Amino acid sequence: MSAPETIPGTPDTPLYDRVCVIGLGLIGSSLLRCLMADRGLAGEVVACDRSDAVCARVAELAIADRVENDATLAVAGADLVVLCTPVGAYADVAALIGPHLAPGSTLSDVGSVKQAVVRDVSPHVPDGVHFVPGHPLAGTEHSGPDAGFKELFRGRWLILTPPPGTDAAAVDRLGRLWAACGSQIEVMDASHHDQVLAITSHLPHLIAYTIVGTATDLEETTKSEVIRFSASGFRDFTRIAASDPVMWRDIFLNNREAVLEMIQRFTEDLTALQRAIRWGEGDKLFDLFTRTRAIRRSIIDAKQA
Repeated sequence: MSAPETIPGTPDTPLYDRVCVIGLGLIGSSLLRCLMADRGLAGEVVACDRSDAVCARVAELAIADRVENDATLAVAGADLVVLCTPVGAYADVAALIGPHLAPGSTLSDVGSVKQAVVRDVSPHVPDGVHFVPGHPLAGTEHSGPDAGFKELFRGRWLILTPPPGTDAAAVDRLGRLWAACGSQIEVMDASHHDQVLAITSHLPHLIAYTIVGTATDLEETTKSEVIRFSASGFRDFTRIAASDPVMWRDIFLNNREAVLEMIQRFTEDLTALQRAIRWGEGDKLFDLFTRTRAIRRSIIDAKQA
């Protein structure tokens, strides 16, 4: 009698034999926690960061089977490698690890921009390696390996942007991993992703940085009152503006066209709102606030808030 067939995605036959996560901040360390919690996803979990201190902390937290600060050693034999560094470092990291990626393996990422990722990483992906960029729409204002938690991706969208011609089985397999982490999976074109995220994520962060920066530039007495009497709206802006400055610098520089287009649209809408306030056009204000309130309710109904 033959042995029963094992199913990929179980501890006996994990979805990936070895997964390597490079960059161990909030997203990377959260992914590590998911992988360690579900041993049907990865037979071995390898963590990599250029910082010795970060590597030591990840080892202390025991959120990986093995920790390396040499990326070429970390990716050896891995059938999935996920870049979780700031996107500005992708080109250098991809050039470093490209020659060491195993044939048939998948290279992915978690960056908040996708056209720039395709541009910077694709030239370094060897033939026979599947390149499937990804973006989990999840995060907090905190960073570092201690900030991660395995529930971060639960109920959140994970967008995959495979270039044309990418192996469908590789895309499906990666989607299954993220679904097991709790994500909802969507596949879309990289340029469309960048346009959507420019308005839903990048512009709000830019506005938050600007508002908090304006408060910082106020006279010292007024600034202290802003801090003391912060209402919920300003507190929300400071939470967003506390996000990783390196990551957001790279996002704005690598999605500049879409962000600049959204800034222009926002500026035009803000000018119209300014005019309505100046001329006492209460009906216009009421109509705008009613429409935006409905958007908030839709987000809550979609369980994204």
